[in-house]
Amino acid sequence: MSTEPADTGSEGNDPAIEVTPDAAEEALSLLEGEGLDTDIAGLRLFVQQGGCAGLSYGMRFDTEPEDDDLVVEHHGLRVFVDPASKNYIGGSTLDYEHGLQAAGFEVENPNVVSECGCGESFRT
Repeated sequence: MSTEPADTGSEGNDPAIEVTPDAAEEALSLLEGEGLDTDIAGLRLFVQQGGCAGLSYGMRFDTEPEDDDLVVEHHGLRVFVDPASKNYIGGSTLDYEHGLQAAGFEVENPNVVSECGCGESFRT
């Protein structure tokens, strides 16, 4: 398991995953609401096959990272990324948007070359 402190930006040549304060605050609140220990548990961010553009993001809470996960911590939130997903989302920023019609987590991914019309899937 590799751990990246928030202030380094990357480990070796691997771009880090950034997390905004709003995203960290929202995720930590949800983790605590689930009764999970935020010192060990975290948010898993991953890429999966699906959507009209080919790939889509997934998120879930995990009680601990896997041995080969990239683990980054920002604003007290631990984020776990598996090696295959890191290839697609390295350098991305996880944010939380508050809106009138919808609110939720968003991934700002510099690797995306195209997205579907609804913005739910992407291609790199």
